[in-house]
Amino acid sequence: MKYNFSESACRKDTNAEKYTLREELFGTEDVQPVWVADMDIDTPDFVLDAVKKRLNHPIVGYEEVPKGVLLAQIQWMKKEHGISFELSDMLYSHSVVASMSTAIDAFSEIGDKVIVQTPVYPPFFHSVLEHDRKLLKNPLKQNADGKYVFDIEDLKSKIDEKTKLLLLCSPHNPVGRVWKREELQEILEVCLEHKIVVFSDEIHSDLVYKPNIHVPFASLNQKARDITITAIGVGKTFNMAGFSMSTVAIPNKNLRDKFFKSYKRIHFAQGSVLSHVAFESAYINGKEWVEELKIHLLKNFNMLRKLCEKYPHLIKVTSIEATYLAWLDCREMGLSDKKLRKFFIDEAKLGLNAGLSFGREGSGFMRLNFALSSAKMLQVIKSLKKALQNI
Repeated sequence: MKYNFSESACRKDTNAEKYTLREELFGTEDVQPVWVADMDIDTPDFVLDAVKKRLNHPIVGYEEVPKGVLLAQIQWMKKEHGISFELSDMLYSHSVVASMSTAIDAFSEIGDKVIVQTPVYPPFFHSVLEHDRKLLKNPLKQNADGKYVFDIEDLKSKIDEKTKLLLLCSPHNPVGRVWKREELQEILEVCLEHKIVVFSDEIHSDLVYKPNIHVPFASLNQKARDITITAIGVGKTFNMAGFSMSTVAIPNKNLRDKFFKSYKRIHFAQGSVLSHVAFESAYINGKEWVEELKIHLLKNFNMLRKLCEKYPHLIKVTSIEATYLAWLDCREMGLSDKKLRKFFIDEAKLGLNAGLSFGREGSGFMRLNFALSSAKMLQVIKSLKKALQNI
């Protein structure tokens, strides 16, 4: 392997969110933070080198997003995911959550309903409520083997004329699903029938494990392309959240114009000079790094899975198809959500996301970020193993 993920830089004194907020969130700094979804893995050298090179120029001022930056992403999406976008389809955004909020503002009115499929990344429902829209919850179902699937009949039964937008998480955070074409097709048919716009958060699309294949929602057919706002970026793939740069792809001009009215009112501007060069370098140079990263991440996940398999009466890890976020089923412990969180903090010395924060369907679950260097992952396994043994 060309890249080494065995060690990573120390982040304790760098104002890193996952470390700085430990006392506030967990009541102690004596926890390994495995919650917020960035990696404790070094951002790749080819990204940092591009930034260093740009800093040789002594002026860092306002800059439009260069065409080459967006073309690098467009080419990546076509090669990696089989979908073609045009330059005119693309808009800069500093985050997927900001893009989502803009879509809610653009395609619904106060009092309208927006579909979310829980358990899901908390900003999905927070963004809806903060815009004075109504949440239409379409909870995912779990099969007998624990696999999550869409509940299409529930969705059909809840939609009415006030339902304007569906927020799709694809691949899904936190349950780790990669939606199959036929599953997405069912969602598409419902949305077409009821004239519902789809905001598709595909920020984890590059972190998919074989044999699974990410299917962009807009790639299903032309009708899907005409109702979809796709949010994509480098933040998760290359551990570049701190560069605050992603994009929104909207092929349908009518939708794009409507989105742009809200977008312009908020004043997104065009991002930073350093983000532009970092973003472009990631897409041009990152293929081999991502492939090796996924091998490493899967090794980390399998370490966690094997540990949990030794304690099936206490904890189970949901099978994963994408992302670096493990969804831990701890319901067999018989603890309240408050006591479960306390167990991980006090006994395992780990700071995780409480499952309940992803919706009530997450009760009894915890989310663990396993995007760590080998050395840090071994520490997590050791701490969790000790806590489970003590039970």
